[in-house]
Amino acid sequence: MGFVRDDIRNVAIIAHVDHGKTTLVDGMLKQSGIFRQNEKVEERVMDSNELERERGITILSKNTAIRYNGVKINIVDTPGHADFGGEVERVLKMVDGVLLLVDAFEGPMPQTRFVLSKALELNLKPIVVVNKIDRPDARPEEVIDEVLDLFIELGADDDQIDFPVVYASAREGVAKLNLKDESVDLRPLFDTILKEIPAPEGNIDDPLQLIVTTLDYDDYIGRIAIGKVVRGKIVSGENVAICKRDGSVQNVKLSNLYQYEGLKRVQVEDALLGDIVAVSGISDIEIGETIADPEKPEPVDFVEIEEPTISMTFGVNTSPFAGREGKYVTSRHLRERLFRELETNVALRVEETETTEAFKVSGRGELHLSILIETMRREGYELQVSKPTVIIKEINGVKHEPIELVTIDIPEDFMGVVMEKMGSRKGELMDMHTLKPGTLRLKFKIPTRGLIGYRSEFLTDTKGNGIMTSVIYDYEPYKGDIPTRSRGSLVAFEAGTTTTYGLYNAQERGTLFVGPGVEVYEGMIVGENSRSEDIDVNVCKKKHVTNLRSATADEALRLSPIREMSLEEALEFIANDELVEVTPKSIRLRKKILSAQQRYKNAKYKQ
Repeated sequence: MGFVRDDIRNVAIIAHVDHGKTTLVDGMLKQSGIFRQNEKVEERVMDSNELERERGITILSKNTAIRYNGVKINIVDTPGHADFGGEVERVLKMVDGVLLLVDAFEGPMPQTRFVLSKALELNLKPIVVVNKIDRPDARPEEVIDEVLDLFIELGADDDQIDFPVVYASAREGVAKLNLKDESVDLRPLFDTILKEIPAPEGNIDDPLQLIVTTLDYDDYIGRIAIGKVVRGKIVSGENVAICKRDGSVQNVKLSNLYQYEGLKRVQVEDALLGDIVAVSGISDIEIGETIADPEKPEPVDFVEIEEPTISMTFGVNTSPFAGREGKYVTSRHLRERLFRELETNVALRVEETETTEAFKVSGRGELHLSILIETMRREGYELQVSKPTVIIKEINGVKHEPIELVTIDIPEDFMGVVMEKMGSRKGELMDMHTLKPGTLRLKFKIPTRGLIGYRSEFLTDTKGNGIMTSVIYDYEPYKGDIPTRSRGSLVAFEAGTTTTYGLYNAQERGTLFVGPGVEVYEGMIVGENSRSEDIDVNVCKKKHVTNLRSATADEALRLSPIREMSLEEALEFIANDELVEVTPKSIRLRKKILSAQQRYKNAKYKQ
């Protein structure tokens, strides 16, 4: 007879970026009385990582716990981006149900599709929460129909299709079961969770099994393993066995045991079946391993971690400005940091290359890797990275490449240019319908290669009005050549400081990336040529001053606005013979070979 822990519910939240997941959890925390009246509460408390706050996306899964009517509700946050697919599946192993949070206007989005399909496969009980019902353009009834279509499309069973619905405004902190009901607080949501999400059940007297689904790291206590007690009971300080992924078993002694209360980790003496806990004191434990009874060490089956689809080279910064702006600049620093990332970032791969100065880093899409680069940059690292390249697989002797499912929302006027660009990049239109008068939703299947370098172009083409999201779909046979960037680079001809006069002459050739008074070096990319070839430009050129011409005549020269590049735009822009130099203060673009003479010789040699 199984034992039921009726005092616990474990639930994960699934939501697309910006659909209000973090705000909802904040509201639930506040209303369950976890914040005392006098505590100052930061908005969006769950996004603890500065980068997550800026981008408004949740990258790492977080745990929090709320008490309501004597029941502890463990809420696990899932990343909304498919690039973090590895994280998603493991998180879902810890819960018995999911809250699917959907915006009352936008409806279900492609990122939610990926996570939801995993949740349905694992037979988790879904509750649909339609959020932002206070939006003036909210269309909750239609959104529910769209969610139903999505469930059917993903092969949900009858029980899953009969999902309960809660209507909410996370910002206002209210929820209701019928749109006509009055809204007071979030109680209807709490009650639905207790009623619909199954309580954990299993055997409490059987030997211990705890599956490690996430890792955390603390400067004082070292590595922390987070997971759910699947069977039995765990006691702080006891001897346990670790069932390793390679099949071996290792005996260790536990240090401390923690559970979550609100957003804090609280030390506890023991935990039972169904509890989500954090364990310290095991230095080399990995995600996917089982903490078990030493007398009967039985591992829990674990989700295979998905393969990376994109790789880049991360190297030591070799530009003439190397070491000026960063704290960590050597290959030893770079190596240690990348291998440390592997401990908690499971979908990442890091390989040594022929040279000790560079590493091949592979991940689940461009976003996965650009977030790692941005995080390292903020920590004080200097590095240079190559253009992302797609990982090609051979299946039955045929070259296969990763394909993404892209959803594009645009005003009708831009349909022509988007169709044309997607077509040239081997995109196939799968579906097209009107979202609201004047706005279209297009769905394409497109090789990952075709998307690299397209996002910034898409924003320009749609004058900033387009929304594009994509998820990894599958591997399909290689689709043939895709035209890459059609324009060349404007390359600094010598080292020095840029002048208005030098830039004024260079801007006739294309778009500039730097303004006056900026230090540059030979081989640094200072702009985009309006034609297809690269041109060396002298942006440091000074005007000769004679008695007849005064230096102040410079002021009459008008420079066009420069194009400033974000990290993603820089990665998308560079060609195969170019690199992005990343430091805590700057993002620069450069040629791999800095010397103009050397580049000229190489080009001649290739002819």
